[in-house]
Amino acid sequence: MNIHGIDAFTGEAIEIRFEKAITGVDPLLSRPEGKLPLLAPGWVELQVNGFAGADYCDPHCSLEDIDRSLRAQFATGVTRLLATIITGGEPEITGSLRNLAAARESLPHGHAIEGFHVEGPHISPEDGPRGAHPARWVRPPDTDEFHRWQEAARGLIRLVTVSPEWPEAPRYIEALVKEGIVLSIGHTKATGAQIEDAVRAGATKSTHLGNGAHPTLPRHPNYIWEQLADDRLAAGFIADGFHLPASFLKCAIRAKGIERSILVTDAVSPAECSPGDYRLGEVDVELLPEGRVVVKGGMRLAGSALRMDTAIGNTVRMAGVSLADALTMASRNPARVARIAGRRRGLVAGDRADIVEFEFDAASHRIHVRRTWLSGEIVHQS
Repeated sequence: MNIHGIDAFTGEAIEIRFEKAITGVDPLLSRPEGKLPLLAPGWVELQVNGFAGADYCDPHCSLEDIDRSLRAQFATGVTRLLATIITGGEPEITGSLRNLAAARESLPHGHAIEGFHVEGPHISPEDGPRGAHPARWVRPPDTDEFHRWQEAARGLIRLVTVSPEWPEAPRYIEALVKEGIVLSIGHTKATGAQIEDAVRAGATKSTHLGNGAHPTLPRHPNYIWEQLADDRLAAGFIADGFHLPASFLKCAIRAKGIERSILVTDAVSPAECSPGDYRLGEVDVELLPEGRVVVKGGMRLAGSALRMDTAIGNTVRMAGVSLADALTMASRNPARVARIAGRRRGLVAGDRADIVEFEFDAASHRIHVRRTWLSGEIVHQS
């Protein structure tokens, strides 16, 4: 198949030829009449807990709901994702992983689920860093438990979030890194020395940096500064306008550099649903009309209702970066950090034909996704 458009990174008019993978990208010598759409590699999502009513942390989430959630994400430009499981009892975690692994194999576009991210339960037990994760299931790192997760996941766990404050954390990180797992620091109250030990052990990422933290911190040092300053750590950011103010997002991206910055949504099942009351595992939450997801009866955030196309536009607006840089944070960077094969270079021959055709309104910073391809197959058309 051939498609024409403007390379969103270079501004050049191009023709992309592809089957399951891209076979060629050439300058477009003869431009058709009318405005050409923008073209970019499909977005890669490393932290999504659910979408469009599907709760990935529910072991009984139906195939139909998971399929609907994938199709809804294709409409936002997402083509590869790590379905994310949060803190719970071991039967719930293994059950959710087993259910998602089965969905990945049986659904027509299940291979969009590139693997799994387990966020917790080896996080801080303290209020603040723990976030909305249920306190009763927080526990120390345990490699034997990880292997039981991985068996349930059919070997598809790619990313694990852990707090370095646990004495067992460095050995746990070392063991998982040897098995090819990406380790991310998150939901932590760790000291600078503990963060350094985690990085030396092999941690390479920070989970939604700036969130999952105490509401008040020492001016310095603190665990946010320590992670921002460490060039060995990439960092995920939730650019929904609720989790992070524009000033922090701008400064954090400057500190990390575009090459170490990643956009995530941290979306939960109410994303793309009507405002109202929902339940995430054992936590009652509310999706407010402005798009904020909070624990019922308060204003503590419980994931987000963010779309990745919105996150890209928000990052341009809030952080003052170019569209090309924001797209890099949503495509090539997460693919590289999570070691997703065939997605690390962009619109080049040999990479998977995960492509988004879209329009961008520079005044409103809004993206409109026109078409999305997954391994060369069209999976969304507006």
